[in-house]
Amino acid sequence: MVEFVQQSAVQIVVHARARSARARCPHCFEMSGRVHGRYVRRLANAAIGGRAVVLELSVRRFRSLNGSCAAVTFAEQIEGLTRPHAQKTPLLRSVLLSIACTLAGRPGARLAAMLGMRAAKDTLLQLLRAVPDPPVSHVRVLGVDDFALRKGDSYATVLVDLKARRPIDVLPRREAEPLAAWLAGHPEIEIVCRDRASAYAEGARTGAPQAIQVADGWHLWRNLAEAVEKTVGSHHSCIRSAFATSPSAEPGTAHDNQRSFDPPDGMRDCLGRPRRLVARTKERYVAVQERIAEGKSLRAISREMRLDHSTVRRFARATSVDGLLVKAANRQSILDGYKPHLHQRWNEGCHDIPRLHREVQELGFPGDIQTVRRYLRQAKEGGFPAASRPAPRPRRVARWIMTNPQRLSAGDAQELKEIRAVCLHLDAAATHVRDFAAMLHDRRSDLLPDWIMRVLADDLPAL
Repeated sequence: MVEFVQQSAVQIVVHARARSARARCPHCFEMSGRVHGRYVRRLANAAIGGRAVVLELSVRRFRSLNGSCAAVTFAEQIEGLTRPHAQKTPLLRSVLLSIACTLAGRPGARLAAMLGMRAAKDTLLQLLRAVPDPPVSHVRVLGVDDFALRKGDSYATVLVDLKARRPIDVLPRREAEPLAAWLAGHPEIEIVCRDRASAYAEGARTGAPQAIQVADGWHLWRNLAEAVEKTVGSHHSCIRSAFATSPSAEPGTAHDNQRSFDPPDGMRDCLGRPRRLVARTKERYVAVQERIAEGKSLRAISREMRLDHSTVRRFARATSVDGLLVKAANRQSILDGYKPHLHQRWNEGCHDIPRLHREVQELGFPGDIQTVRRYLRQAKEGGFPAASRPAPRPRRVARWIMTNPQRLSAGDAQELKEIRAVCLHLDAAATHVRDFAAMLHDRRSDLLPDWIMRVLADDLPAL
């Protein structure tokens, strides 16, 4: 029975009293009408009009009349409203559980606070963890992939029912044995969709020999993108030569986030001198390849040359020095977008570095004056050479090739057209990518053998 209600701008407090004459003991399930005492329970309820609602419920404790019952006294419970030790009503609990299932911790806590039902993120996560996992039913198509528990340190394997579109289990590590053991208990699996890791291939062969193994479309497309980027890197000299003969953009414009200014040739500084980084890259590549030819391991080469193991592996896997030189020569600087303006002003006779620094700051340059001073220290009396149109970086060209032509902007489509016109290898690579995308989209596996033969006929080793 509701006795009275207190209201404020942020909260509604409902004072009520339980009126039942008898209550059932939760331990021995016998009824008792002997009252032992009373106390007030505070229960949070779902909000009304954005205001929090609190129930102050006066309940009684009854004495158990069963002498053999373990409980001496027990508190009465109101069906549909209270549970032992609960501080929230079932209605509020169900609302918070829905929010937790949708948004989880911090986002869910922010939404609940806006709705007038304040709950800590840990409270929402506890509600989420208490939800029982649905039973794993008949799995016909299984997806297998790895994910990082701690990037670069520890990984695990997630299993997904691709028909039901939900994860069904997580296995420790990303090795063949746990996957094989799990598959052995599910002989109904017909298809295993996985990435191209050899451990997963071995685990699927061992645990589910009856299943067909397929590579999922995302990994196929990603592998193709990596091959295209290598192809573009090995032919980046063609791109630089094409853009070197084109006029540059108007100097003095603000920094362009899409493309940055490249020095002529891309492997020399602003005055045409070879970059020290390029020479060092060539020396390291030759040294690593010679040691590999001698039969030394990557770890031994790393210790001998005092290089990080990942650096040695990158030099060892490179098919040629050109791909490494493209990355070394195209390292970005925060000054890249403002070099055309500096070149123009320097050639006009303005050698006042503080003034030049103020000018590029007005254009958006975030660096200090020392960055400008170090760059202009290379200038001679003759000034800077005329700037050519900046060549796009390999990753950007690869993205153009991998993008649906209908989704390219007019400028990107025009530059890609110029690149394809000047380099027959990149034109062939773009054609192969378009054909492969059509095969994936239309599921025309019958066209794959012919596509492979056409790729092998072209001089595209990475592809």
